[in-house]
Amino acid sequence: MKATTRLRELIRSGKPVLVPGCYNAMTAKIFEAVGFPAVYMSGYGTSLALLGMPDAGLATMSEMHLNARYIANAVGVPVVADADNGYGNAINVIRTVREYVQTGVAGIHIEDQVMPKRCGHVAGKQVVSLEEAAGKYRAADAARREVDPDFVIIARTDARGASGGTLDDAIRRANAYLDAGADMAFVEGPTSVAEVERVCREVKGPIFYNQTGVSPRLSRDEMERLGIAITIFAGAAHRATMQAVYDFGVALRDEGPAAEARFIERFGKHPIGNVHQFAGFDRIRAWEEAFLPPDELAKYEGSVGHQPERA
Repeated sequence: MKATTRLRELIRSGKPVLVPGCYNAMTAKIFEAVGFPAVYMSGYGTSLALLGMPDAGLATMSEMHLNARYIANAVGVPVVADADNGYGNAINVIRTVREYVQTGVAGIHIEDQVMPKRCGHVAGKQVVSLEEAAGKYRAADAARREVDPDFVIIARTDARGASGGTLDDAIRRANAYLDAGADMAFVEGPTSVAEVERVCREVKGPIFYNQTGVSPRLSRDEMERLGIAITIFAGAAHRATMQAVYDFGVALRDEGPAAEARFIERFGKHPIGNVHQFAGFDRIRAWEEAFLPPDELAKYEGSVGHQPERA
């Protein structure tokens, strides 16, 4: 089954789907190993990981698109990717959708911000007119129907937190974008449970919710009560990585090699503690046995290092 079709089945499941945010192929593989049914490519995480820079419209479509391709080809679960504001007007959006479909991701969200955009949970956002944005979602719908009708288009509106914006405007926009052909509505930045309840009650389509930043954290029961289809934890991986790497760096600075030895010992007991198996060297061995001449396998005899299990 195509990843796009599997994502649509998750949306129709009637249960809230919890999707963690990754920033590269490795973190996506880790979340897949944990057992999540889908993963989300964070735009903020991508910008921070690739560029060391904030989510302020600095990552180009090529950089975002390439990261999406790496992630989608590293995991077997559907990937939802951040496509910023489509990187231009409605005509640019047509290319954006085609390019993202080719990466193998199952869906994208496109926001109604001006260029350059910025993270939905920082101040200073501006949105384009409703008419311009609706045209972009019509273009996105037309483009995906040509290449993969199951590809999921998520319309994100930042009108709630934009300069001079209101929740009323955000809800009005979300419904207009669904009418224009989007599959899901993503109202970014509600600031209270009451606002989330209004979004879920008044938006006439499946809800995509970002549980981060200024928005309230909801329990699984609350999400089910509200009818939220997908909720993302966009900063999950990059925050966890920042904390872990910083703490390890401090220990290594202060204690030297002993800190690394202690870390390796602990990591070896972790469910994914064998880095070589997790990376896929055992699969490489299986492929070699299946497709290479038998004498190629002689290289393992007497060789020092990780010995992949035989197929």
